[in-house]
Amino acid sequence: MSNVSYHISNLLEKMTSTDKDFRFMATNDLMLELQKDSIKLDEDSERKVVTMLLRLLEDKNGEVQNLAVKCLAPLVSKVKEPQVETMVDTLCSNMMSNKEQLRDISSMGLKTVIAELPLSSTGVNLTTAVCKKITSQLIGAMGKQEDVSVQLEALDILSDMLGRLSGALVGFHGSLLSSLLPQLTSPRMAVRKRSILALGHLVPCCSPDLFSQLTGHLMTELAKAPNTSLSRTYVQCLATVSRQGGHRVGEHLEKLIPMVVKLTSAEDDELTEYCFQAFEAFIRRCPKEMSPHISTVTQLCLKFMTYDPNYNYDDEEEGSMGAEDDFGEESDDEYSDDEDMSWKVRRSSIKCLEALIHARRDLLLSFYSSLCPALLSRFKEREENVRADVFSAFSTLLKQTRVRSGHVGLISEQGGAGEEEPTAALLKKQVPMIVKALHKQLKDKSVKSRQGCFSVLTELAHTVPGALEEHIPALIPGLVFSLTDKSTSSTMRIDALSFFHVLLLSHRPEAFQPHMQVLLPPVVACVEDSFYKITSEALLVTQQLVKVMRPLDQTKGFDPKPFVKEVFSSTMKRLKATDIDQEVKERAISCMGHIVCHLGDHLGAELQAVFSIFLERLKNEITRLTTVRTFTLMTASPLKIDLSSVLPEALSVLGSFLRKNQRTLKLGTLACLTALVSHQASSIKAVALEPVLSELPPLVDESDMHVSQLSITLLTCMAKACPPSLTKISSSVLPEVFKLVHSPLLQGGALAAILDFLQALVLSKTSNLGYSQLLKSLMEPFHSPQCLADIHRQSYHSVARCVAALCTVCPKETPGTVSSLLQQVKSRSSSESARVLALWCLGEVGRSGSLGGSKEVQAVILEAFSSSSSEEIKTAASCALGSMAVGSLNDYLPFMLKEIASQPKRQYLLLHSLKEVISACPASSLSPHLESIWALLFQNAQCPEEGTRNLVAECLGKLTLVNPEQLLLRLKQQLKEGSALARCTVVTAVKFTIVDHPAPIDALLKDYIGEFLSTLKDEDINVRRVALVMFNSAAHNKPSLIRGLLPKVLPHLYQETQIRKDLIREVEMGPFKHTVDDGLDVRKAAFECMYTLLDSCLEGLDVLQFLDHVEEGLKDHYDIRMLTFLMVARLASLCPAAVLQRLDRLVEPLKATCTTKVKADSVKQEFEKQEELRRSAMRAVAALLAVPEVERSPSMAEFANLIHTNADMASIYKSVRGGDTAGLGPAEGMDLG
Repeated sequence: MSNVSYHISNLLEKMTSTDKDFRFMATNDLMLELQKDSIKLDEDSERKVVTMLLRLLEDKNGEVQNLAVKCLAPLVSKVKEPQVETMVDTLCSNMMSNKEQLRDISSMGLKTVIAELPLSSTGVNLTTAVCKKITSQLIGAMGKQEDVSVQLEALDILSDMLGRLSGALVGFHGSLLSSLLPQLTSPRMAVRKRSILALGHLVPCCSPDLFSQLTGHLMTELAKAPNTSLSRTYVQCLATVSRQGGHRVGEHLEKLIPMVVKLTSAEDDELTEYCFQAFEAFIRRCPKEMSPHISTVTQLCLKFMTYDPNYNYDDEEEGSMGAEDDFGEESDDEYSDDEDMSWKVRRSSIKCLEALIHARRDLLLSFYSSLCPALLSRFKEREENVRADVFSAFSTLLKQTRVRSGHVGLISEQGGAGEEEPTAALLKKQVPMIVKALHKQLKDKSVKSRQGCFSVLTELAHTVPGALEEHIPALIPGLVFSLTDKSTSSTMRIDALSFFHVLLLSHRPEAFQPHMQVLLPPVVACVEDSFYKITSEALLVTQQLVKVMRPLDQTKGFDPKPFVKEVFSSTMKRLKATDIDQEVKERAISCMGHIVCHLGDHLGAELQAVFSIFLERLKNEITRLTTVRTFTLMTASPLKIDLSSVLPEALSVLGSFLRKNQRTLKLGTLACLTALVSHQASSIKAVALEPVLSELPPLVDESDMHVSQLSITLLTCMAKACPPSLTKISSSVLPEVFKLVHSPLLQGGALAAILDFLQALVLSKTSNLGYSQLLKSLMEPFHSPQCLADIHRQSYHSVARCVAALCTVCPKETPGTVSSLLQQVKSRSSSESARVLALWCLGEVGRSGSLGGSKEVQAVILEAFSSSSSEEIKTAASCALGSMAVGSLNDYLPFMLKEIASQPKRQYLLLHSLKEVISACPASSLSPHLESIWALLFQNAQCPEEGTRNLVAECLGKLTLVNPEQLLLRLKQQLKEGSALARCTVVTAVKFTIVDHPAPIDALLKDYIGEFLSTLKDEDINVRRVALVMFNSAAHNKPSLIRGLLPKVLPHLYQETQIRKDLIREVEMGPFKHTVDDGLDVRKAAFECMYTLLDSCLEGLDVLQFLDHVEEGLKDHYDIRMLTFLMVARLASLCPAAVLQRLDRLVEPLKATCTTKVKADSVKQEFEKQEELRRSAMRAVAALLAVPEVERSPSMAEFANLIHTNADMASIYKSVRGGDTAGLGPAEGMDLG
C-alpha cells in the first residue's frame, strides 16, 4: 500500500510542475495506474488525487485538461462516495462558469462520470446520491435563460443521464418534467430540440401518471392552435414521445390523431413533415390502436407523396420500353431549388407508408389496390433521396408478400399444386407496370437510383419466381449498362451481378439463351476484374450461365459451342491463380466443375490440365471440401466424363479424408466416393478401394446415423459395381453393420440403406457371405435367454425388415425360413426374445405376400394371442397379423374381422392389426371391404375403454381417407346422432384425416371442419378436450383449414384456458386430502393449441388478447406453466412490440417462479420439478432480455439485476444461455455487470 501511495504522491507532485510536458506525462502515468484493477487508494490519496485532477481541469494546456477528464472515468470506481460527490459538485459549479473553455471541459467531465456510475445493486446508493446532486444543479442551470450555452450543456448532460440512469432518477422525474416542458417554448431552436431529446429519454421509465401529464400538456398546447414554430416543436416532441414510449401513446390516439391531421393542412412543409413522422411513430408503436385511423393516414400519405409545387411531372414523357431510349439525358437535378423543402414532405409521407406496410401485413391485399399503383407512379420522383425511399417502401411491400406466401407455401395447402396466394397473384398482374416504371431508370446516371431498381427487381424475382420472364429483353440493356459503365462503382456492379444471379436462378434457361451473346461478355469481364468481390460474384453468375447454356435435362436446342472458349479461359485463369482470395478460389473451383459437368465434351485436351489442378486443390486443406463437392458433380454428369487419369490418386486422398475429424468433409467425401464407384466402376480396381474400405468400420456407428447411412450406401455401390472389393468385409465393416441393425436408434434412411446393402451383398455372391450366414448373424443375439431385457422393440423391427429383404431376393430360401420361424414360435423351448423375433419376421415376410393364406400361420397367431402370458409376444403377434394381411388381404382380412367381432378379450390387439392394414393398404384393395370394416368399427365406437376407443377412431380416420366423399359425410351425421363417447370417437377420427401432406380430402375437410369444431361448445368436457386436440392437429398440419374460422373458434379456445372451480374436487386418501382438477387436461389441450397457432396462424391472432391468456397460464399448473414459458420466449421473438407492452405483467410470474423454493422436507420429484420450472422460466427471461429496448422497463431492469446478484439464479441463467451471461445486458442500460 505504501508503495502505491508513494508512487501516487510523486505523480501528484510532478503535476504541479510549471513544465506542461511534466504535467502531461504525470497525468498520463496516473491514468495508467488508475486503469489497473489491482490498485487500491487510501483515503488521503483519494482526496489528493481528486483535488489535483479537478485543479488540472483548469490547466492552461488543453492536452493536460483532456487527460484529466480521461482520468475521471477509472477514478469513479476507485474512490469512495464522498470523493465522487466532491468531483460532481466541482464539475457542476464549473459548468456554470463564465469561462467557456472551463465550462466545456467540466461538461465533458460530468458526462464521463455519468457513463461510469455503477448500475449494479452494490453501487446503487452511490449512483442515486450522485444523480440527486447533478439533477438539482442541472435543473437550476436549465433555468438560466440569459446563457443559452449553459442551458444546452445542462440539457445534453441530462439526456445522457436519463438515457443511462433513468431508474435511479425516479424521484426526480416529476421535477424534471416540470423543468423540461417550459423549455419547449424557448426562443432558441437548439434548446427546444435538446429538451425534446431529454423528454424522449425520460418517457420509457416514467410513471403512467407522468406520461399522461406529458401527453396531456402537448395536447392542451396543440389545441390552443399556437404559431407554426411552436406547433412544429410540439408535433416533433409527440413523435419522439411515441417512438420512446411505445404502446403507452395508444390510449391517447383518439384525441391526438385529429389534431395532427388538422395540422397537415397548415401550409408549412416542415410542420407537415413532422406530422408524418408522428404518424409513422404511431403506426410502428401502436399498430392495433391505429386501426380506426389507418384509412385517414393512408389518404394523407397518398396525397402528400405527390406534393411537389415547384415541378410539373405531366410534361415528362414516359418513354417507350424499347432498348433504344435515350437514357443518357441529363438528370433532373436542375429542377431542385435550395429553398424547396417539399421533398421532405414527400419523403416523410413515403416513410409513413412503409411503416404501415411493415406493421399491418394483415392489410396486404388492400395495399395492392390502394398503395401499389401510387408507389409505382412515384418511381419517376425527381429527388434522388426520395426516390430511394420509394424503392425501399416498394421493396417492403414485396418482402411482406414473400413472407406471407412463403409461410403458406411451407404448409401443405389444398390438394395438388396448391392455391396461389392472392397477394402473389395481384403482384403478378403488376409486373409489367413495375418493369415499365424501372426500365428507364436502370440506365440513370444516379448510382443510388440504379441500386434501388436492382433492389426492387431482386425482391420481385424472389417473391414471384418466373414472373419477369417475358420482360427479360427489356431488363438486359440496363443490366449490361451497370456491368460495363466505366464510371460505375464496385458496389453497383456487385448489386447488378447479385440481381442477375437471382434472375438466373428464378427463371427458365430458355429465357436467357437467345441473349447469351450480349450477356456473357460483361460477366466474363467482371470475372477478370481486380476487385475480389466482383470476381467472386461474377463466378457465381458464370456458373449459373453455364447451366443455362446447356441444362442437363435438355439434350437438344441451344448450341453452347461459340461461348465455351470464352467462359473456360476466364475461369481457368482464376482457377490457376494461387495468390487470390479464398472465396474466389472456391468459386473458381465450383464454376470450373460446372463447366466440366455441362460442357466437358467441348473441352477436349484441356480436361487433363483441369483435372491436374483439381487434384492439387484436393490435397490443399483450405480448398479440399469445395473440390470434393466438385468431383461429385463431375462424376455424376450425364456426359460421362472420363476421370481415369486422376482416379487412383484421388481415391487414395479421399480415403484419407474419412479419418479427419471434420463432419462436413466426411459427408462430402462419402457422397463423392459413392458417385465415383457408381459412375466410374470400369476404371476402378478392387485394390484401389482397399484404403477406403479400411476407413469405413469406425464410421458405421449409431452415434452418427447420417454418416452411417452414407457409409452403407457406399458399401452397397461397391457390392453392385465392384463385388471383388468386398471379399474381406466379414472381418472388418460387416460386424459394425450388424451392431447397427441391433441398435434401438436405427430407422428411416439408415435402415433403408442397410436393407439395400444386404440385398446387394447376397446378390453379389461374394464368398462366405451367403443367405444363411447373413440370416444367422442377424438373428443370433435374440436366441440367448437373458437378452430380452437388453433388446429394444425397434431392434426386432429392424432385424425383421432385414430378414424380409433377404427373402425377397432369395425366393427359393423363403419356404425353409418360414417353416423355421413357425417352429420357433410354436416351440416352448425357444426363448421369449426368439419367439417375438420370429413373429415380427413372419409379419414382414408376409407383407410381401409370400405366405399366402396359410391356415397354419393363422393358428400360430391365434395361439400366441391366447396361450401366451407375455405382452411382448401378443403385441408381436398383433403386428405380424396386420403385416400379413397387408400382403394377402383377401386371405386374412375376413378372418381378422370375424375375430374382432367374436373375441372381445383380444379386441385391442386385433384392432392394432386392423390399423396396420388400413394404414398400409392402397385404397383400391380396401374398397371391397369398406362397408364391413366401417360397420364393425362403429359397433365399438362407444366402448367405455378409452384406449380401444382411440384405436377405433384412428382406424375410422384412416379409413375415411379411402373414400372421403362418402365417409366424411357419415362421420358428420354420427356427430349429431351419437352419445358423448361416440362424439369423442368421431372428433378423434377427424383428427386422423388431417395429414401433413396434400390429400384429396382437404377440400371436403375445409367445408366440414367448422361443424366438427362446433364440438368445442359441447357440454361434455371430454368431447371439448378431443375437439381441442383435433383443432391443434389442423393448426399444425393444415393451417389453411382453420384460418378462416379463427374469429369464431378463438373465444371458445380462450374460454377453455380458464381455471374452473366447479371442476376442482378434494379426494381423501387415508389421512390426507388430495386436490384433483378435472379441467387440467382440457386447459393443457387449449394452451397446446395456442402454442401451435403462434407458428401457423400468427396473423389471425390479436396478440394482446392472446397475451392476456398467456399471463394467466404463467400462474397455472406445472405443465401449463412449462408451455406458457415456451410461448413467452416464442412471442418475444415473433412480436417484440406487443411483449414490451405487457412486459411488467409478464415479469412478475416469471420472477415468482425463479425465486420460489421447495420446502426442505419435500420429496425428490418436487425438487426436480421446481428446478425444471426455474430453468424453463429462465429461458423465457433470456428471450425477453434479447428483445430490443427491453432495458426501458424498470421492472425488467430490477429483475435482471436480481438475477445477476443472486448466485443461484445467475448460474441457472448462465447454463440456459450456454455459459454466456452477457445477455443480462442487451444494451448499455441493461449492463448490470
